Amino acid sequence: MKKIELEIVALSHSITQTHSYAVVLGEINGLRRLPIVIGGFEAQAIAVALERMQPSRPLTHDLMKNFMNAFNVELMEIVINDLQEGIFYSKLVCISEHDTVEIDSRTSDALALAVRFGCPIYTYDHILESAGILMEDSGKKKKTDISVEEPATVSSGTREDLSNMGLEELQTLLNEVLEQEDYIRAIAIRDEINKRK
Repeated sequence: MKKIELEIVALSHSITQTHSYAVVLGEINGLRRLPIVIGGFEAQAIAVALERMQPSRPLTHDLMKNFMNAFNVELMEIVINDLQEGIFYSKLVCISEHDTVEIDSRTSDALALAVRFGCPIYTYDHILESAGILMEDSGKKKKTDISVEEPATVSSGTREDLSNMGLEELQTLLNEVLEQEDYIRAIAIRDEINKRK
């Protein structure tokens, strides 16, 4: 299977789900986005590395990087390699002087390490097809602000609200929440649309 390279294009806070964040990965030279719900601690770990902040003491992911560096292990890439029941699975591809090893990882932890090592992030087409969101081409590539932020306006709603809507209404709502950059809500709407296909 051909790997597709991704980059982190947004990290946003969700008002609709307490303590939930979404890290949004964008297809390099493409229009598809892959939103992944992560916890607050993991969002903070990614944001700290993206913003190049230096905490007074090492965070867990900094410790992991320091540990790997001390033993001459390099993180070459991370691969989001599976999606089961809405849960993303990832692996760390590490090399040392004598070996290449693939290590199972939570996707949020893999992303926090990828940012620290500056290594590429990959996935496969079937994962982007099933969980990705296609952005409209506005003629220029827009990279969303990466800092953790709360969208100004978020339409509230539940899964019950979505189940009462038609496909056309869902698609319109999906476009609206994508404009507001509420990726958590977009995930729920995308899942409802996919459930009906």
